[in-house]
Amino acid sequence: MTILIVDDEPGIRRSLGESLTEEGYAVLKAERGEQALELLENPDSDGIDLVLLDVWLPGIDGLETLQRAKLLRPELPVVMISGHANIDTALNATKLGAFDFLEKPVDLDRLLLVVANAIKQRQLLQDNQRLLQEVAHGRFFMAESPAMKRLLSDVKLVAPTEGRVLLMGENGSGKEEIARLLHAQSSRKPGPFVEVNCAAIPEELIESELFGHVKGAFTGAIRDQKGKFREAHGGTLFLDEVGDMSLKTQAKVLRALQEGRIEPVGGGGAVSVDVRVIAATNKDLIEEIKAGRFREDLYFRLAVVPLRVPPLRERPEELIQLAEAFVQRLARSYGRAPKRLSPDARETLLRHDWPGNVRELKNLMERALILGRGADITTRDLGPLAARLINEPDPFSFPEFPSLREGRDWFEGEYIKREMKLQSGNMTRVAERLGLDRSNLYKRLKALGIEARES
Repeated sequence: MTILIVDDEPGIRRSLGESLTEEGYAVLKAERGEQALELLENPDSDGIDLVLLDVWLPGIDGLETLQRAKLLRPELPVVMISGHANIDTALNATKLGAFDFLEKPVDLDRLLLVVANAIKQRQLLQDNQRLLQEVAHGRFFMAESPAMKRLLSDVKLVAPTEGRVLLMGENGSGKEEIARLLHAQSSRKPGPFVEVNCAAIPEELIESELFGHVKGAFTGAIRDQKGKFREAHGGTLFLDEVGDMSLKTQAKVLRALQEGRIEPVGGGGAVSVDVRVIAATNKDLIEEIKAGRFREDLYFRLAVVPLRVPPLRERPEELIQLAEAFVQRLARSYGRAPKRLSPDARETLLRHDWPGNVRELKNLMERALILGRGADITTRDLGPLAARLINEPDPFSFPEFPSLREGRDWFEGEYIKREMKLQSGNMTRVAERLGLDRSNLYKRLKALGIEARES
């Protein structure tokens, strides 16, 4: 933890610095408000965890310094100190966002308590914000299918290592979720998880976004920027849609991975970075290499451990459970009564091939919850999805049969298979839905030539 001491008295800076250093804190010092703001404007200021700020300073005073510091770093706790304190000054400091106010001479025990509380509160706020963001994005997945169970087994083996991982899969299949899981199960968990969507950043800005830039490097560069590599120092950098990077940017990323150093746009000297890179793509990078659009050497740097995230259509065992979980979570977030999926809605969901994968399913469930008027979500609440399926051939249309018995057996078999699919292979629930004993159900399946597969 790093604390910035801002005081024009050398003796105060020395005594406070020595006391805090003895307690294990790193200390930076400044004698003027202008110097403190310069330090906070520096990209490395993210490493400053707290400021001890004198009220009376030459140049801009402590209150103005506090106000400007809060514009630069709103989340940064600032503790004011003064030998000429009064109630009005303390109130003004509090209104401007000061965490606490200490009088000189500073009591060491009180100082250490205030510092510990301020840093702890900042960490709690950061954790709460992270959790709120994760809830807002609905970050969760299930692992009921064999494909997902295999993937999570691989994740468990790979996560504790420093090996780079390349996640391959379709859009919306959950690659970011797997990347976050890899980070959460690694030794880098206390560090940051920084995401970069390479496809969403304009070509002329991607290098600045990744490696940072110095002030004045290009039009609009009004201050230094650290870049995502440095933001992820000590943690994990997730390069999403890495196949969309230009060859020029690929070359710089390759160099950063090889040397463990990056150079900001506009110069400023190379900077060492310690990050674990996890990349993801929805493209076939081998084909991209053959077409000359992706560097082979970068591919082998990124794909130390290649993992494939299966699309939703390969995970039918999870489909209905995911849909119901989305509905329940969204209902809580909107303050609405929870709804159930009707049998016809389940059948409609199972018949869809889900080109948008889990993201498409979540959006559809949100739409159905918002627009649905009944107690249950039915096919008519699924909107465009139901409309598309109306034009598809009816899977229960009757072919021609030489006899009523054969037609009846065909219909019965199709009906049972549909129910087995709706119940995800749970034969107890299938028997309940059909009004049969399990033993009679198995006898009928055998007579119809249908294989019974328990979930």
